[in-house]
Amino acid sequence: MTLAREPRLPDPDGWYAALMTAHRDLDEAASRRLDAALVVLLANHIGDAAVLAEALALARAAVSPPAAAGPAAAPAR
Repeated sequence: MTLAREPRLPDPDGWYAALMTAHRDLDEAASRRLDAALVVLLANHIGDAAVLAEALALARAAVSPPAAAGPAAAPAR
């Protein structure tokens, strides 16, 4: 099985609204716990370590700064 990357939700705006509603009135720590619990539940539902590894790598790349193109040049004197 490979990670499905094409849109599959019939109502993505409705899903996003439900997610935002679930976060309503939570402080930052509780909001992070909610996200973590949701990720664990969905990962268990997926149940495929290769698909989860692919998703994790793509998500990490989406939030990581681009790597530098080699060592930084030494400042001129």
